[in-house]
Amino acid sequence: MTTRRPPVYPFTAIVGQERMKRALILNAIDMRIGGLLIRGERGTGKSTAARALAALLPEIKTVADSPFNDDPDQPSTWSDEVRERYSNGNAPAVEMKRIRFVDLPVSATEDRVVGTLDIEKAIQKGERHFDPGVLANANRGILYVDEVNLLDDHVVDLLLDSAAMGVNVVEREGISFSHPARFILIGTMNPEEGDLRPQLLDRFALSVEVRGIAEAAERMDILERHIAYEANPDAFREVWAPQEKELSDKIAAAREIIEEVTYTRRDLYTIASLTSGLRIDGHRADLVILKAARAQAAYEGRKVINHNDILLATELAIPHRLKHGPFADAHMSVEALESQMEQIESEWGESDETGEPSEDSEQTPVKKKANQ
Repeated sequence: MTTRRPPVYPFTAIVGQERMKRALILNAIDMRIGGLLIRGERGTGKSTAARALAALLPEIKTVADSPFNDDPDQPSTWSDEVRERYSNGNAPAVEMKRIRFVDLPVSATEDRVVGTLDIEKAIQKGERHFDPGVLANANRGILYVDEVNLLDDHVVDLLLDSAAMGVNVVEREGISFSHPARFILIGTMNPEEGDLRPQLLDRFALSVEVRGIAEAAERMDILERHIAYEANPDAFREVWAPQEKELSDKIAAAREIIEEVTYTRRDLYTIASLTSGLRIDGHRADLVILKAARAQAAYEGRKVINHNDILLATELAIPHRLKHGPFADAHMSVEALESQMEQIESEWGESDETGEPSEDSEQTPVKKKANQ
């Protein structure tokens, strides 16, 4: 006899940790942002927030009986199995599913992550048989890795590659199998137990540092809410159901318009100047800031990014990429960033009173640029 697990703690009931919650929401709006690394001491709500996000997100439409959660509306991304199944041109059967929350153990091996091909069947019977791994289970869902800094570097590389590419390809003895692997990668770690290599840190799109809340009033809120949740989880979720639905609907609405959000050349100059001024290596941070700014605009129901979207995206995208300077602390100064942005904008030239872009900063659809 199995024991029923209590309902997941509501996302909207989490006290404080606003930066962490915002980073999770932006990734939920656009999985192509590239995941989130949450660094902080134990007992600060890292895993609670990740699980709560999964329970909050709306159901997705999938190809029926697909172990890969293939999207019936995106045949170009289908797994080899589903593509072969519907090669006759018939429309696939469809079902609605809750998104999956997949918890990856620190001891996970490469085969456990990417899946395995049965070479014996292929040789003896000419059949291609693929045993799905973690990446298949997590497609279009959330892949959660606690203590990611203790995971084998090679496995971390595999996860980050799949998160960036959106596909998993397994090849053995001249036989290959591919399936979609687009997911929200959430890694958590306690810096006191060791850090990730800089090359791996940079591969996480966003990062936040969480600390225990110092305010007595907020700590009391945490106590009261957890006592109420433990006493009656179902009743507690019922109380928070309106807030959960409101946020879920807001994320769903943002997903609908994310492809329509545009930017200006002035926005690109601001982003490039910020990362250049902070001496950020490579160009991944620039792309991440642009994607996150678009998601922030969509979250607020807008189709054009603004100064504040870039600011909010920057404070999530650069802390783990900084090597020195005034922003070395993960809890960087927003005021200092704003001051730098004002200086950059003054260098570009005075903007129109209406806020409309000038002729040389014409609004450009971001669809084919920021989300490649």
